[in-house]
Amino acid sequence: MSAVANVPTLTVRRSIAATAEELFDAWLDPASLAVWMRPGPTTSTTIKLDARVGGAFEIVMHTPGGPVPHTGTYQEISRPRRLVFTWNSPHALNINSLVTVEFRPSRGGTEIVLTHERLPDAEAVAKHTSGWSDILVLIEQAYGKQRSIA
Repeated sequence: MSAVANVPTLTVRRSIAATAEELFDAWLDPASLAVWMRPGPTTSTTIKLDARVGGAFEIVMHTPGGPVPHTGTYQEISRPRRLVFTWNSPHALNINSLVTVEFRPSRGGTEIVLTHERLPDAEAVAKHTSGWSDILVLIEQAYGKQRSIA
C-alpha cells in the first residue's frame, strides 16, 4: 500500500435540481456562499474571496463557540464542471488540505461530488464529512428547484 493510499480522504455527493452553471457560480459568489456555507451550529458566515486561479479566500463561520476561520487558494476554476482549492481549517489542524468540487450532469439537474483530500486524521474526516454534507443540503435548499431540468 502506498503512502498516498493512507492519506485520509472523504467524498460526499448530492443531486440537485439546478444547472451546473448555477451551482458552480454559487461557489464563487460571496453573497451566495454566506447564505449556505453554514454547517452545523454556524449562525452566520463572513466571506472574502478573489475568484481566480491563485486567488485566496477567507470564510469565517460564526458559531456559538466563536468564529471559526477557513482559508484557501483556488487551484483550478473550470466553469461549470470543476473547482479545486486548498482548505485550511482548525478542524483539520490548520494544515492545507485539498478540496475538489465536481458538477456532473444528472437526471433532473446536477450531481455535486465533493472530494476532500490530505486531511490529517480520522477525526478531521468525520468533522468535515458532517460539515460538507450539511453544506450540500443547504445549497440544495438555496438553489434546488421542484422541477426537472430540461
